[in-house]
Amino acid sequence: MGLLDKHLGYSQAYEGIRSLGADPFNVRFDAVRSPTEAELNDRRVILLGTNNYLGLTFDPDCIDASAEAVRTWGTGTTGSRIANGSFGGHLAMEKELAKFYGREHAMVFTTGYQANLGVLSALVGRGDHLILDADSHASIYDGARLGHSEVIRFRHNDPEDLYKRLRRLKDAPGERLIVVEGIYSMMGDVAPLKEIVAVKREMGAYLLVDEAHSMGVLGDKGRGLAEAAGVEADVDYIVGTFSKSLGAIGGFCVSDDDAFDILRVVSRPYMFTASLPPAVVASTLAALKRVEEEPALRTRLQANSKRLFDGLRALGFTTGDTVSPIVAAVMPDLPTALTAWNALLANGVYLNLAMPPATPDNRPLLRSSVSAAHTFEQIDEVLAVFEMVGKQIGLISTEQRALG
Repeated sequence: MGLLDKHLGYSQAYEGIRSLGADPFNVRFDAVRSPTEAELNDRRVILLGTNNYLGLTFDPDCIDASAEAVRTWGTGTTGSRIANGSFGGHLAMEKELAKFYGREHAMVFTTGYQANLGVLSALVGRGDHLILDADSHASIYDGARLGHSEVIRFRHNDPEDLYKRLRRLKDAPGERLIVVEGIYSMMGDVAPLKEIVAVKREMGAYLLVDEAHSMGVLGDKGRGLAEAAGVEADVDYIVGTFSKSLGAIGGFCVSDDDAFDILRVVSRPYMFTASLPPAVVASTLAALKRVEEEPALRTRLQANSKRLFDGLRALGFTTGDTVSPIVAAVMPDLPTALTAWNALLANGVYLNLAMPPATPDNRPLLRSSVSAAHTFEQIDEVLAVFEMVGKQIGLISTEQRALG
């Protein structure tokens, strides 16, 4: 027996996936030419699975800021901020994030995943209750395990079920923290935040919103779903990431909690992880400025998202109910999803193959993430490939196309 024998079932499933063609876990681009195009096996590929919502990975200001930071501060910090101290960029980043969200405090993590690990494990512990949407991201579930609180799941986007579960805790000791996401990463649907806030108020709970996929996307100023829903004052903590709309890597938490800074002492993922390199901080600061100053980016993103969403539905594909930058086409089964993903890639479209158990209702998905940098011509090219592949493998028919 070996240590990895317990994963034999996964190994067999992985071999089955690879036997059907290209390996979705091992795509290696020869070059990335822009936020929307790359080269794979010497062929042009449209990038439709990168979460590069505002297309800022090749923004000249972000690149220049990053390059200058490398020349000035070096390539890395080589330790945590507790051990090696903070650089000027770290403090500037936290100041600008707090200002952007209109909050008193901000804290920066090395990844968005670590932001959820560090914040959730510190906010609630033994004797407390963490109430999660059932479709929460893996980082939220892992943060819950690290904190040892009682974890209670409520049905996805169901405020009534949330209310029932909180009501059962009426006389139980301990704090209650509700966690939801602005935009959910698989189907692109948004939380019914106004209704959740109403439950939170009535039941005396705290509320954390993960705006990872909604920062820069929703709201007049790009602050996310809490801004768009008009309930920012009722959200106690916001976490998010720099790896989507801001085109880099890193995570953060903002809040008005007077005791906020104690998180720097009790959050193990913050204390024991090397801090962000100066180049990443510098590019992120430049990207945040673009979010603040160019609402046209969100307008273009919404237009592109709607074009792909409407186009897939017109072709006869089943999608979610919400127009957002995440557009998922539901597949009937995993073999069909694998065949379709391979065919799309072979015809120049790269997107995400999302498989159970990571998907809602265990349905395989062809998951696209749209960018403001995409052109309508690229979106239409993608739709043409979807139509060709859909007809080839029997996912759609000429009759379905006509009805769309």
